[in-house]
Amino acid sequence: MKKKIICVVGTRPEAIKMAPVILALRNNPNFNVCVLATAQHRDLLDQVLSVFDIKPDIDLNIMRPNQTLTTLTSRLLLKLDEVLQAEAPDVMLAQGDTTSVMAVALACFYHKIPFGHVEAGLRTWDLQNPFPEEMNRVIAGKLARWHFAPTESSRQNLLREGVPDADIVITGNTVIDALLSVADRSMPLPLVLDPNMRLILVTAHRRENFGKPFEQVCYALLKLLERNLDIQVLYPVHPNPNVHDTAHRLLGNHPRVVLCAPLDYLPFVAAMKRAYLILSDSGGVQEEAPALGKPVLVLRQETERPEAVQEGVVKLVGTNFETIVSEVQFLLDDESTYQAMARGVSPYGDGQAAARIVHVLKQAVL
Repeated sequence: MKKKIICVVGTRPEAIKMAPVILALRNNPNFNVCVLATAQHRDLLDQVLSVFDIKPDIDLNIMRPNQTLTTLTSRLLLKLDEVLQAEAPDVMLAQGDTTSVMAVALACFYHKIPFGHVEAGLRTWDLQNPFPEEMNRVIAGKLARWHFAPTESSRQNLLREGVPDADIVITGNTVIDALLSVADRSMPLPLVLDPNMRLILVTAHRRENFGKPFEQVCYALLKLLERNLDIQVLYPVHPNPNVHDTAHRLLGNHPRVVLCAPLDYLPFVAAMKRAYLILSDSGGVQEEAPALGKPVLVLRQETERPEAVQEGVVKLVGTNFETIVSEVQFLLDDESTYQAMARGVSPYGDGQAAARIVHVLKQAVL
């Protein structure tokens, strides 16, 4: 008899990273796969799922304008309670560190349903940074039956928290599975960019960077544009008003800044490939860009992905104006330093993470 597995996706990054797992499970005759969308990010989620030809079987459509974390969590738990009573799955899987993941882990605990945590074990050891993601993944880690850790460092974090070694499997990161599956697709950017300029790709949306930190990022970009007439900035702006309004107010009138809506997954991969370097506070970009040979300067004080930093292809710069300007300028001016960061290494996997996850589940539940 087939085992029912519910795979949960809520945000764009979750969709990217869960897509290879969903497809691998669907290709295994032993599993009946149900895709549940919390739709924590509605439009961004739908687009990514369409790239991989995945349609949700259950859609909670949970997002509301200006929703607080408390309201989001409570609504998720109530909706998930209904789903788990009606579906009675044998296993649930979710990825990462969003509020959706934390709520799924807790709901599974209440219903005594085994929960598998994809991309388990990432830690900064600071519950306020990133907020609320660090708390979300710690709670998920306490409640998971299977911990699918992307790296040895993640495994060590889980062991440090008392997770039994037998419950941890190093799989690599499924984001590399997804990236490798689409990287060779021809996808021109739907934007007008100057081919003679070095492109700086920017992504910034973290809650802890709202307000003054994000303003400092914008001012740093303006200073770099003033100093370097051969650079252009591409910034797909997150729709959150805390990001969108500030970005357009401070950067919107500069002739060498291209502000656009968030790019679909395939055009965003094309943008990363086109970029000279990337400034980002995104976790996924820290994993994807090094595999494409693109240096990443991270707009955060801490990262739960230290492997690429240790490899020398990612560097933490925070949101301080002077630090951002000096670090970007150094890469623009020093070719040897740039090439050292643009080596094209991938400490996060070989593209076989989803296959390893399916193997573990097959051995455990059949």
